[in-house]
Amino acid sequence: MTTNDKTAPVALPPSTELLAIEATKPRKRRGPLGRLVRDPQAIISGSILLVIVVLGIIAPLIAPHGANDAQVDAVNAAVGSESHPLGGDGQGRDILSRLLFSINTSVISALIGTGVAVLIGTVAGLIGGYYGRRLRGVTEWVFSLIMTFPGMLLLILLMPVTGGDYRITMLIYGVLLAPNIYRIVRNLVLGVKEELYVDAARVAGLSTPRILFRHVLVVVRGPIIIAAAFMAGAAISLQAGLAFLGVGSKEIPSFGAMISAGFTNLYIAPLQFLWPSLLLGFMTASLVLLGNALRDAFEGSKPAPSKVGAGQRVIAETAMTAIEADAPLLRVRDLAIAYPRPDGSLHEVVKNVSFDVSKGQTLGLVGESGSGKTQTAFAILGVLPNEAVVTSGSIRLEGRELIGMTDTQLRTLRGREIAYVPQEPMSNLDPSYTIGSQLLESLRATQGLGRAEGTEVIIALLARCGIADPEKTFRSYPHEISGGMAQRVLIAGAVASRPKLLIADEPTTALDVTVQAEILDLLRDLQETMGMAVLLVTHNFGVVADICTDLAVMQSGAIVETGRTSAVFAAPRHEYTQQLLDSILDEDTVREDLADADLEVAR
Repeated sequence: MTTNDKTAPVALPPSTELLAIEATKPRKRRGPLGRLVRDPQAIISGSILLVIVVLGIIAPLIAPHGANDAQVDAVNAAVGSESHPLGGDGQGRDILSRLLFSINTSVISALIGTGVAVLIGTVAGLIGGYYGRRLRGVTEWVFSLIMTFPGMLLLILLMPVTGGDYRITMLIYGVLLAPNIYRIVRNLVLGVKEELYVDAARVAGLSTPRILFRHVLVVVRGPIIIAAAFMAGAAISLQAGLAFLGVGSKEIPSFGAMISAGFTNLYIAPLQFLWPSLLLGFMTASLVLLGNALRDAFEGSKPAPSKVGAGQRVIAETAMTAIEADAPLLRVRDLAIAYPRPDGSLHEVVKNVSFDVSKGQTLGLVGESGSGKTQTAFAILGVLPNEAVVTSGSIRLEGRELIGMTDTQLRTLRGREIAYVPQEPMSNLDPSYTIGSQLLESLRATQGLGRAEGTEVIIALLARCGIADPEKTFRSYPHEISGGMAQRVLIAGAVASRPKLLIADEPTTALDVTVQAEILDLLRDLQETMGMAVLLVTHNFGVVADICTDLAVMQSGAIVETGRTSAVFAAPRHEYTQQLLDSILDEDTVREDLADADLEVAR
């Protein structure tokens, strides 16, 4: 295996070069407010709401008449009448003035209803989701009971209690809305509380309230914000609906009361119905749009994953030239991968990596955690995270340059010519579907086989991979099989299309020693049978010694040593390789500190 071959550079396509230049420009990291003020949807909807709310606040100053002032000459006055720009209603009241005062009624209704719902629902959701089943059972029962109440009917029946005061009515409505917030928060907290950083906060001695409000609430705030925006619109609509039905004080200006009055004069003055309907629609629609914008701003923009070669994330200046007759199956040259820092500059995590993998060869990519092994493998597959940037280098499969390919082009190679066996097999199987359906879906997508033929192929492969009862496994769900069997299933799925290159990322992680040996024997057997090349990503030198013909040692994102496995084990040239080999437990080495400790105990 050689790593010194150089290739002549060729320019990337013009469109890629332009996008590459943009990708290298430092970009300042924006907070939620910064993202919000650059969102057209937030600016437009927020501006509309701001104008409407300000008009309501200054209504006493700009309204030409009082909300309930009636004049005989203003009864059903036409639009544009003197001192009545939007006309008068059936009782001689100025429509423009009532619209302005009705804004305040709607805003107060939204604040009370939404505020009460968010306060009760969030606190109860945090408690119910974070604490044990008993307390969660109590909160579940209480909020399930609240949800059984018919909201509109209950508010009408309670009118004698509320005295027709819409503020008390909206307070009760907020309690009725609280279960919606509670369920959102509780479901999110149930997932967040299992995260490692929450466990770390517990271990660090943080109090439960601090964990809830600093570490958990931050995660669930986005869904709360969007739900609150919808609820604000719902509160405004409900208050208007109650006023339309005549529930509440007749002295309080409201969009609902104006729409009701407009209905009575629909055939005499139809525009009386139009003005409050339009303003009510603008307010509720703007609230929904603003809620979406707020959610995006607080959660952060999450663009669709950008794969290697998708254009905007590739800034490599060189590529391979014409196909070489004696080129290896996989050739990686001067590959560099970087991630943006908070200040916009790029930090390289993979630096000038070069290696070859030939047909029938097993290359072990070895190094400690964080050395760049998996990043290199992901670059070959074209599935790097969206923020990753390929800054230089070339990746060639049978002479075809992969860097610069679109995701659509790479999709024709994945699963067909390049296959992947991930670590943690259980997390890579969908618990909602059977093993057979998942493998069959992949095989039909890559090979175009029918269901019956594909089923036969998969069952034969499962048997070939050492599964004793392949038919039963085919019908099983992931939770019904062991970790070792799940790894065999993933290997069977990977080799089903007879790929030319198999990338195995820590395929024996978290498996028992005996199961590890069986998995390695399986990979070796499949490689000999199918003649494929294997790129094995691992930190375990025992695995390398067992199966790899060659190895490449990575440290801090760079390859520091390559060679035949036997030669490197016998005479490592790099200090880091020697350190890794020295860290392997040796049966001939006895720990002297244990002997000293035993002596101290004896004394």
